[in-house]
Amino acid sequence: MRQSDVENNGSGLTDQASQKLFRENINRARKAFGRAFAMRTKVSLEALTREFGFSLSNGDLQIVNSNWYVTHTGLIGLARRKKCRGIHVEAVDSLSDSAVHRFVLKATVYPSKNSCGFVGYGDADPSNVSFLVRGAEMRVAETRAVNRALRKAYGIGICSVEEIGSLARHAEPALADAKKLPQPSTNGNGHGRGTVRDRLCQLIRQHELDPNLVKPYAADFCGVKTLRDATREQIENFVQHLADWAEKDRNALLCQLNSYMPAREGVA
Repeated sequence: MRQSDVENNGSGLTDQASQKLFRENINRARKAFGRAFAMRTKVSLEALTREFGFSLSNGDLQIVNSNWYVTHTGLIGLARRKKCRGIHVEAVDSLSDSAVHRFVLKATVYPSKNSCGFVGYGDADPSNVSFLVRGAEMRVAETRAVNRALRKAYGIGICSVEEIGSLARHAEPALADAKKLPQPSTNGNGHGRGTVRDRLCQLIRQHELDPNLVKPYAADFCGVKTLRDATREQIENFVQHLADWAEKDRNALLCQLNSYMPAREGVA
């Protein structure tokens, strides 16, 4: 056996394990994105796999507008593999205001015993978080701070998906549009399965999906420009498809939905 097969590389995995993981990531990415999985995206995925050991099946990465983003799960997993010595988080009181649900937190990551620490800040308020997590701004700020500190500590150049400012300002209108979807017939038996609207809203809440991303995906699935042009049957088929995919592989579904997220400027 070659020495490189038993020694850990920079990702915390052996070269052999890293190669196997990359093949798994490629297969999953092709299955999830089809033709959208461009060569540039493939090259980036290979680097992220070999350097950091990120796994698509574990939800370590998501793709947004043909660019990879690491997740909190992926960063914590990397810290564990690299035997991170500790993470300290504290609130920055001078920049926080609990009355308006604005919080700024500071995280310090200590990757090794003698490390001076890598610092990252995260902020959250109702204007930059999803409406699904309104009221949990402090926890969102903590996650963003930890993510940024971990990225600095381990030299990860791509942004984490949790650091992206939410499209929350557009999310409520999107959910409102979902409420306008046509209702299926109960066939006169009084035991209908509920309206399409109710079923879709329930799925969005149950699986913590962003309605602003579900909406354009639904239109593409139905082959129409707007959901108003879709037939009742098309929408019912989409809701069933969404339910099946969310239950079977939520991470792949999130990757698909995130491909509909508009690019944002100034994300570092």
